[in-house]
Amino acid sequence: MQHTLDKFMKIITTLLHDESDHPVAQFVPSQELFDTIDLSLQKEGIPEEEFDQVLTDLVLKSPRTATNAFFNQLFGGRNDKAVLGDLLAVMLNNSMYTYKAAGPQIGVEKVVLREVCRLIGWGDKADGTFAPGGSMTNYMAMVMARDAYDATIRYKGGRDNMIVYTSKESHYSIPKNAAFSGIGRDNVRYVPTNALGQIDAAALEQMIQNDITSGGHPTMVNLTAGTTVLGAFDAIRPISEICQAHDIWLHVDGAYCGSVLFSDRYKHLIDGIELVDSFSVNAHKMIGTPLSCSIIVAKNKKHLHDSFSNDASYLYQTDHDEFNLGKTSLQCGRRNDALKFWTLWKSVGTNGLAKIVDHQFDLGETARDYIRAHKDYTLYSFEDSISICFNYRNIPARALCTALYEQEELLVGYGSFGTDEFVRFVTINAQNSHQDILDFFAKLERFVAHHHELSVLEVQSS
Repeated sequence: MQHTLDKFMKIITTLLHDESDHPVAQFVPSQELFDTIDLSLQKEGIPEEEFDQVLTDLVLKSPRTATNAFFNQLFGGRNDKAVLGDLLAVMLNNSMYTYKAAGPQIGVEKVVLREVCRLIGWGDKADGTFAPGGSMTNYMAMVMARDAYDATIRYKGGRDNMIVYTSKESHYSIPKNAAFSGIGRDNVRYVPTNALGQIDAAALEQMIQNDITSGGHPTMVNLTAGTTVLGAFDAIRPISEICQAHDIWLHVDGAYCGSVLFSDRYKHLIDGIELVDSFSVNAHKMIGTPLSCSIIVAKNKKHLHDSFSNDASYLYQTDHDEFNLGKTSLQCGRRNDALKFWTLWKSVGTNGLAKIVDHQFDLGETARDYIRAHKDYTLYSFEDSISICFNYRNIPARALCTALYEQEELLVGYGSFGTDEFVRFVTINAQNSHQDILDFFAKLERFVAHHHELSVLEVQSS
C-alpha cells in the first residue's frame, strides 16, 4: 500500500505542476478517444512501468475541474481540507449503513445533518441522509411526498392521479423521478416563471385548482434555490401558504445554491426555508467538497424512516436504529460522503463556510461589473446570482464555447432562457480570485480576436 501511495503522490504532483502551466487539459475528441489513450483491458496484466505511464496519461488528459479556467459546470475548485477528508474516507472504506461497520463515522454524518437542520430552524424531529447526487435527493423527496400523501402506496402501489408541480426552469431530474416513483412524467406540471426565472405563485395556484377540479391529487411542489441556468431562487413563503392550504408536500431543491443557508449575507434568498417539508443541498457545489456530497433533510424524520426503512436481520445486528443509518437511506452499501464535508466544516467553522459562499457572490459581482462596463457584451443576469449569463459581440454562444473548449483555452458552457441563448459563466470556484475573473474575460477577448471564423459568425448574427 505504501508503494501505491507513493505512486499516487508522484502522479498527483505531476498533475498539479502541469495544471499550473496548462489549466485546460489536452482536448481529446470523443471519436479519437480509444486511439489516443490505451484504455483496453486484456487477459493478463501489464508491466508496472507501462501501467504507470498509461495511468499518468489518463490523468493528464482528463478535464481539469479545479483550475481557474474551469467555469463549465456547477462545481469546481479543490479545497484541500475537504480533499483530505475524502482521501481518508477511501482509505477507511467504511459503509455507512450500520454503526457496526462505520463506528464513529456515523457520528460524523449525524453531526453534519443535525447542524444543517438547526441552521434551517428545525427541531429534534428533523433528520436527513446523504445520497449520490442532487437527482437522487430530489427523488427521495418525491418518494416521501408520495408516501405522505398515501401511506399504502409503498405496499400496494399507486392508484390515484398524483401530480407534481415544478417550474419550467427546474432541474431535469424532476420528470425522471416522477417516472421512477410511479407518479408518471405526464403528471408533472411545469409552472411558468417571471422574467428572473422564478416560479409564478399565481399560476401555480391556478394549476392546482384546475387539477383538483379535474379529479387530480396535487402531491408535491418542487421549488429551486438556484436554477441551473440563471441561478434564480424561487420565493418560498408564498408557495408555502399555497401548499399548506392544500396539504401538499413542499420540497426545495437547493443542490446548486442551497448553501446560502450558511451565509448571514445571503440566507435571505431562501427566506422561509423552515416552512418546507424537505430540503436538499450539494456541498460539492458552493461549498467545494469533492464529488459527490449531496444531503437531503426532512422536517419530520418519520418520513425518512417510513419511506426507506426495511428490516434485514443479516445487517442490523447491533445498536439502536438512530445509529444504523441504513434505516433512513435509499442505499444499503454507501460510501462515507459526510467525512469530507465534516473535515472542511471542522477546520474553518460555520463562519468559514459563509466566507466561501460570500466570495462566490463577490466574484459574480466582479463579472457583472466587467460586462456592464464593456459595450461588446450583453448581460442577461441579475444581482444575487453566481450564474453570469452573457453574450460577446453577438457571437453565437454555442459556437464560442465549443471553440474555447476544443482549442484548450477555457471550459465554459452555454444555456438558454426564453428565446435567448448565451454563455453561462459560473463563479462557483471559491479558490478563484477577482483577478481570475478578469483574466477569463481577457483570455476570451484575445481568443476571439485571433479566430477569424468567430468574427464571421458575429457578422452573420448581426
